Amino acid sequence: MWKNSDDTHVSDSMKQKSRAKKTPSNNEPTTTTGRKLRERLISWFTMKLIPPTMSSASPGVKQRGSRTSITSDTVRVCFVVYRMAAPAMPAITHVLVGTGLVTPSAMRDRNRASIMPVTVTTMENRSKTFLLQHQAEKGHHHGGRDDAAVRRGTELEHGAAGAEQAVPFVLYVESLDDQGYSAPGVLVPHRHVDTQHHGHDDRGLHQHWVDLHFCRAETIVCVCMRGKGNRQQPERESTTAERDATPRLSQSHGGTEDGGVRLVCQAQIEAELDRHWEKLHQGLTYYKPASCSAAAKLKANKEAAQPLKDLSLRLSKLLGLDEEKSLQILQCYLQEDYRGTRNSLKSVLQDERQSQALLLKIADFYYEERVCLLRCVLLLLTYFQDERHPYRAEYASCVNKLEKDLVANYKSQFENLFKAEAPTWETHGNLMTERQISRWFRQCLREQSLLLEILFLYYAYFEMSAADLLSFTKVFKEHGFGLRQTNRHLVDKSMDTLVDRIGYFSSLILVEGMDIDFLHKCALEDCTDQHQFYSTPEVTKEMDQLLLTLGDIPHHGPVLLAWVLLRHTLKPDESSPIIRRIGNTALHLGVFKYLSTMLQGLGVSGNNCTASTAKMCIYGLLSFVITSFEEETLGSPQHLIDTACEVLSAQSLAELFWEMRPNMGLGMILDSAVGMFPHKAGPLLQLLTALLSNKSTVKKVYTFLDKMSFYTEVYKHKPSDVISKDDETLWRRQTPKLLYPLGSGQTNLRMPQGVLGQVVMAGEQGYVVRWDYSYSSWTLFTCEVEMLLHVVSTADVIAHCERVKPILDLVHKIISTDWTVSDCLLPLTSRIYMLLQRLTSVINPPVDVIASCVNCLIVLAARNPGKVWSSLHHTGFLPFASTPLTNMAQSISAEGMKAGNYGNLLVQIEQPRGEYAVTIAFLRLITTLVKGQLGSTQNKGLIPCVLLVLKEMLPTYHKWRYNTYGVRERIGCLILELVHAILNLSPEGEDVGSTPTLQSLCIYSLANTEAGQAVVNIMGVGVDTIDMVLAAQPSSGGTEGPEQILIQTVKLAFSVTNNVIRLKPPSDVASPLEQALTQHGGHGNNLIAVLAKYIYHKHDPALPRLAIQLLKRLATVAPMSVYACLGSDAAAIRDAFLTRLQSRTEDMRIKVMILEFLTVAVETQPGLIELFLNLEVKDGSEGSKEFLLGEWSCLQVVLDLIDSKQQGKYWCPPLLQRAALAFLLALWQDRRDSAISVLRTKEKFWENLTTPLFGTLPSPSEMTEYCVLETCAFVMKIIGLEIYYVVSSSLEQSLKDALQRFSSGRRYEYWSQYVKSLVCHISETEEEGVRSFAETQMLISAWRMLLILSTTHSDVMQLTEESVKLKLFMDVLDGTKAAVSRQHQHSSSSIPLMVPMSLPCLRLGSMMATLLLILLKQWRSVLATAPDILTPLALILESVLQADQQLMERTKAKIFSALISVLQIQGLNGREIPQLPQLLLCVCDTVKDEALSLMDSTHHLTPQGDATEDRDSMETDSPRNLQKDQRDGVCVLALHLAKELCRVDEDGEHWVSVMRQVPVLPSVLSALELSLRLKQNLFFTEASLHLLLTLARTPQGAAAVAGAAVIQSICLPLLSVYEVSSNGASQSFSRKAQDSPCWPGVYRLCMSLMESLLKTLRYNFINEALDFVGVHQERILQCLNAVRTVQSLVCLDEADHTVGFLLQLSSFCKEWQFHLPKLLRDVQVNLCYLCQTCTYLLHSKKMLHHYLQAKNGEALPPGPLARPQRAAAVAAAQTSAKEAAVDGEREEAEQKALLTVQCSLLKILSKTLATLQHFTPDCCQILLDQCMDLAEYRTLFVLSFTAPAFDPDVAPSFGTLLGTINVALSMLGEIEKKKEPASVNIASLASSDEIQALKSLLMFTMENCFYVLTSQAARCLKDPSILPRDKQRLKQELSSELNTLLSGLYRHFRRGSPSSPASGMLPSKPTTPGSKGSHEGQEPVIQLVQAFVRLVQR
Repeated sequence: MWKNSDDTHVSDSMKQKSRAKKTPSNNEPTTTTGRKLRERLISWFTMKLIPPTMSSASPGVKQRGSRTSITSDTVRVCFVVYRMAAPAMPAITHVLVGTGLVTPSAMRDRNRASIMPVTVTTMENRSKTFLLQHQAEKGHHHGGRDDAAVRRGTELEHGAAGAEQAVPFVLYVESLDDQGYSAPGVLVPHRHVDTQHHGHDDRGLHQHWVDLHFCRAETIVCVCMRGKGNRQQPERESTTAERDATPRLSQSHGGTEDGGVRLVCQAQIEAELDRHWEKLHQGLTYYKPASCSAAAKLKANKEAAQPLKDLSLRLSKLLGLDEEKSLQILQCYLQEDYRGTRNSLKSVLQDERQSQALLLKIADFYYEERVCLLRCVLLLLTYFQDERHPYRAEYASCVNKLEKDLVANYKSQFENLFKAEAPTWETHGNLMTERQISRWFRQCLREQSLLLEILFLYYAYFEMSAADLLSFTKVFKEHGFGLRQTNRHLVDKSMDTLVDRIGYFSSLILVEGMDIDFLHKCALEDCTDQHQFYSTPEVTKEMDQLLLTLGDIPHHGPVLLAWVLLRHTLKPDESSPIIRRIGNTALHLGVFKYLSTMLQGLGVSGNNCTASTAKMCIYGLLSFVITSFEEETLGSPQHLIDTACEVLSAQSLAELFWEMRPNMGLGMILDSAVGMFPHKAGPLLQLLTALLSNKSTVKKVYTFLDKMSFYTEVYKHKPSDVISKDDETLWRRQTPKLLYPLGSGQTNLRMPQGVLGQVVMAGEQGYVVRWDYSYSSWTLFTCEVEMLLHVVSTADVIAHCERVKPILDLVHKIISTDWTVSDCLLPLTSRIYMLLQRLTSVINPPVDVIASCVNCLIVLAARNPGKVWSSLHHTGFLPFASTPLTNMAQSISAEGMKAGNYGNLLVQIEQPRGEYAVTIAFLRLITTLVKGQLGSTQNKGLIPCVLLVLKEMLPTYHKWRYNTYGVRERIGCLILELVHAILNLSPEGEDVGSTPTLQSLCIYSLANTEAGQAVVNIMGVGVDTIDMVLAAQPSSGGTEGPEQILIQTVKLAFSVTNNVIRLKPPSDVASPLEQALTQHGGHGNNLIAVLAKYIYHKHDPALPRLAIQLLKRLATVAPMSVYACLGSDAAAIRDAFLTRLQSRTEDMRIKVMILEFLTVAVETQPGLIELFLNLEVKDGSEGSKEFLLGEWSCLQVVLDLIDSKQQGKYWCPPLLQRAALAFLLALWQDRRDSAISVLRTKEKFWENLTTPLFGTLPSPSEMTEYCVLETCAFVMKIIGLEIYYVVSSSLEQSLKDALQRFSSGRRYEYWSQYVKSLVCHISETEEEGVRSFAETQMLISAWRMLLILSTTHSDVMQLTEESVKLKLFMDVLDGTKAAVSRQHQHSSSSIPLMVPMSLPCLRLGSMMATLLLILLKQWRSVLATAPDILTPLALILESVLQADQQLMERTKAKIFSALISVLQIQGLNGREIPQLPQLLLCVCDTVKDEALSLMDSTHHLTPQGDATEDRDSMETDSPRNLQKDQRDGVCVLALHLAKELCRVDEDGEHWVSVMRQVPVLPSVLSALELSLRLKQNLFFTEASLHLLLTLARTPQGAAAVAGAAVIQSICLPLLSVYEVSSNGASQSFSRKAQDSPCWPGVYRLCMSLMESLLKTLRYNFINEALDFVGVHQERILQCLNAVRTVQSLVCLDEADHTVGFLLQLSSFCKEWQFHLPKLLRDVQVNLCYLCQTCTYLLHSKKMLHHYLQAKNGEALPPGPLARPQRAAAVAAAQTSAKEAAVDGEREEAEQKALLTVQCSLLKILSKTLATLQHFTPDCCQILLDQCMDLAEYRTLFVLSFTAPAFDPDVAPSFGTLLGTINVALSMLGEIEKKKEPASVNIASLASSDEIQALKSLLMFTMENCFYVLTSQAARCLKDPSILPRDKQRLKQELSSELNTLLSGLYRHFRRGSPSSPASGMLPSKPTTPGSKGSHEGQEPVIQLVQAFVRLVQR
């Protein structure tokens, strides 16, 4: 047995040739996109047959009499599950999966298999190393080809491909088959540019889908499932968005820990093969003819419906098929291919015409079933000896069983088909029309072809006996090698290809049966007696006689030639005349021309295994022929060379060629071609071009041509400069000679003197001389190009073009195979531009040479687009603009644009001729340049080229003249590929400016011109037309046939339209394209219906997927109803969608896209989603709210997908589960209550839904299926929405149980830790982690929502443990820190450096910061005892401040807010904060920068003063500057944080230090002054005043604030904040909520700031304080007077602040009197009136209540004492809980609001009296000092004892003061009342702390009132101007009243009087209040009053 390729090389070259014979080439391109799979193979078994990592199989030879380990070198793998009508089952049985290269046309119809994808993973960092090792072990060679087919599929949905990455290699990944079996995938380089989501990163591990396609020399594997469809167009998708709609794709589920993927058990495969092998053995005889017994059984079948049985009988008659089989075929068809609903089927069966049409469709379906059966056997024969196939043993066992009778059975079936009589209408019914007869005959030919193909492959592995050879020869002779068909009268032109294939395989079977390989081996080893034909003289003799009768058809040629070799080798002496005669006949038949034609046909259309085996067979024949016979006797050398080139196109043979001796086999052809070079350069270049298969052969070809040793010339006469021998056989050159007549300095060849030349031929026609001259052919080629440039305008141009074109083709093949050689070919490639320029400008340009030039430039442009563009731009070949492009209108009009030489060539040459080689090359060149990402300047230069395509080609190309079928489809496809590439340009390739870009030009043209209508027309082709085109093609159509290109064109049209809609600028007016897409048409004829019906297409899963993707886009953006557009077809289309969605063998990406479409429809297409939900009202009762799932509800499919028992199965991969949960989430988000109500009550719904949350995910560094993160995120969001919308008592118990398990299972801690680890992983891996950013972001968002919800629904969510909450918070804190900060330890320093984080990390940090802030605010009690939170927050802040400020604006605000919350929560009183100096520095630096930035933005604002309404500015807020000034803006929060830090820094040590470093105060005050002056930046103004107010409370801070000239920044600008109205005080005060930001609040803050500064700095600030009070005196007096008319809380608050400031200022009466005497008097008077007003309002509650309700005209603001507004909001929200308690609650709220106003009035009253204390004489002094100057103090109260009045005309009197004391005493008494049933008392409305504070305030009020009363009374008694009578009256009244008041005071002090806050309010008074337990006689106030009474009574 001969060695395989894995063994050592056999020394004999013949052995090498023999070894290679049976090895189909691995990666041979048969068309320009040969990477696509050629055929889907189908088998009967319910599993996948999975090959291992197969790059090329080991070559082998047949062993004598048995099978050897021959393997297929070219096998690609696709898996097809075949639907079979099982005998005992009414439905479908999924059967065998097969492998092999497929022929697309053989699977043209839609009711065949469709390819399922497998998921793969990119490991670019490892793939190169692995590949080199893999190739070294297996002897592989890199194919060096660009995987354009892969990229094409990728780009359709996700954009253009990036630069070429590492070479892919094969690895196992699990597939998606019917039994959970796995299938292999491949590692492919990531070329993902997701234009919807953004551009993904190209590093590290990534996930991809891979379909069947060729890629380099490595095997690309995919899964092909038996569905309704056929073969899939190769396509691979990346991942990105759309990101807007495009899904992220991931690796298949089920990988093992070591990275491998589990395979199907071989025992299962073996069992299935054993179960079904008999069907394979029967072949077509499985379908039995009709019989009476079968009809009787059918009629007796009770399971089938009668209409179906009737139809089955009609079908049986039409097909001549067994009646029971007919029923099974019918049932299969209805399930797989019927395009209607169950109801429509009933009407179809009742209508005769429709039922007839149905029968014809079923007939087509049946024909394809028969073909699938044969393909299963073909698949087994392809792989049963492949040693690396995982199921080789099982295959071999099955073939072992088939082997016995397979040849006899299949040969018999072939003969039966050949002899079968055509059906007629008499025998098969009226439906058997001529058209159906033709269809039957075409099927007959297809089956004959497949049967012969099976026999050919069988004999490629098994030896044919001499008897079998004779038998086959007789059969084929009888049948005329397919030409003498019994029904040959039915043959039409479209069947010629099938007839030819029958002839090809007939001829190949006979040649293979002669075993020429073994014959050649025997001849070399001189052991011919070992050949099987050596000992069969009878058969030999009979064969001689039989073959002598052949020779009338070309198919006989190879057979005759092989027999000549056989006879000549085995017994050359016998029958020599017969051999000669047969040989001459073969040559006369043009055997070599026939072989070339045959190999071309098989190579383009056959499955690659068959085609490669045929090439091996012919290789052996051709090699032996050339070795055995003289080349000159074999006919035309060109035909011989053509055949050799076809054979050598197999990669393995090309490699083998270079290893054999040059004097053997095909090497002799090459030697002959070299002998005539360069005189006849064409044959040699043609051979060498064919020999270029990979990089190693490129090197050999280059070296071969670089070292030529012979130069052959032809002379008509002997030249004079040579001398020769007498016999003229040897010439010698006497002088050197330049071989080309080129000028000096140009490249040339110089033959030196003395060179010898051998005269090869001499005669009348001249001499052929072969000079012994060494030179480089590459120099010669350069000279040839130069010569063409010289003669371009002469008559010699045609001859020179014929010499140059093969050179250009060779160069193109070399550089496209191995780019590294391009530098060596620079002398040639650099001349292409000049060649192109000159050739295109001649009158009759050589189109083929021009196309070759452009093809070379395409390869160059793929690597160096900029250089190619710059050189090409100057040739005049491309269209160009004569004037600069300035705007879109000019560009669209094509004004000033010239078509260039190409445009002229298209119009003048190509269109009239109907040949478009240059146009095809031009389109590919422009596409390559566009994909090369040129700069903006070069892209603008391409605009004329693109415009020519869009305006002149796209709208009209279908009307051009074409000589060749399929060229029109190819041009359309290339145009759309160009447009697609432009629409997927990355932002780097386009600039933004006034001039249009390539992308904007394309978008505008497609949206608004006829180019868009052309694309719409392409999409409108429809699924029926595509199916008709597929059915019209021969069964062996190529992968690049017209039908495939049509499908590719439609797919591109979908993608282009989708991108145009996505990228088009928003507009209110619909563009013509959008109108065409969404216009409604009757009877479902609109484009929407056409798009939806692509769901019926099964040939290429990418087609319906892209159609659904476009539907999804239109459903989102277009204002139309998809449901209405579908019309009456809506239900049938829904059924088709759901059928494919629930099929376990369907292309998974289609299922994902369907779910995504439905997800979008939930929100945008209510009618359509209701159709898909298919909910039925329970019990049929109208108005019922209970629903049930209909039979065709998508919810049932979704429920199956989320079933926990299905997870991990092949039919429910993670990606599909993710899509299902996304759909459910859309239902919850859109509040589809009917669907939700059905779902939530489904058994185990919540259990299944929450299952993903209970699993354990791999660590982020090991994660490969990132969609699992999204799956968990969707579950979290659904749970969150359910909890949020549904009352906790109404939640389903199963959901509560799941939440309980979630809590008890410590899943909160698990997910918290996992989310943190995800964030840390992304931050650590930086750009490598970006690949999972979208999924991580989704999960963090969902987790954030769940935690936020848990803060308000902790009981429902079972999150109540304090320790768990603390753990969750700390994880969030750590995650935030990891996302925004990373420390890098510098090698030379111990200080960690902060490293900037990537943008995705910062985004995650922002999300985490939001959650951090919310938890800080909601879990205050938990975090009060938490460990150090401030340290990590300080680190986070430092990192955030170093990041990009624009990106981190919101994050900074969140971190500032978090720091504020932490400082407030944890108090930090007395605790040292190590980070305080650094924090202060960071914050103050931020404040400074933000303040300066705010000033800049404020300066640019347009003044709005004149435009505002003339009203009190204190009532309205100015519009905020949305750009900068925001309540939660960075600047405002930084100011608040600075304020909190200043509070912590009590001694001001750190603050002062920071202020010295950062000029924060000047910046803040400058911005504050500007804001006040312009009345803008309200929030900044308030925040800055709060900060200043905090600083002013400490001496150092107050000094700093005053020293920064705060008075200049506030005093005068503050006037702009308010306007003093002359229309009455009531208009001057706002009635807004007290806490809402407003300009009156700013005024109050300024007043408080002045108060605090004056209180702290005392005399150091008195001048500034007097300036302030002088400037704002009118407002101050107005405010004091306004309390009488406006009792709103805001008005009272301002009065409180004003009186407080006056209280501090009153300590400096003398200075005040000196500077502002009039103002002082006015203030004193107003304060007295204010005291009277407050006393009156406090005394009369009813009057106050009336004023609050009626006069203010607004509802009372309810609330508690300290925080009236905020608490009132909560109270108000609860008042509507119970209707019965509304009145009582309203009364209570009003009482609380009244109490709030009373407290405000009391505070104002107390401060007023304290202020008046400074304006009245000192009690001790006036009582004891008789010499006191009374003129220094004015009399404040008149001598009257009337009760306080509300009338402003009544002056304040002593009665006012006595009334004040009485009011205070009564309020004290009211507070101490324990029970008061009649009304709500104060004690019931306030807390104990508030009551205590109120008591102290009342005592303080009485103390001050007593003080003022006694002081003023003493002054009156001493005033000589007062009459004695009045003094006496004063004494009497006071004595009486004061005694009464003292008695009341005694009672209160006996109970325990509260302490007075006098010491705090009156710093100038040293008196201290008494304690609660002190005796009343010791109280200072009582002692004072008693002393005064004694004085009065004297």
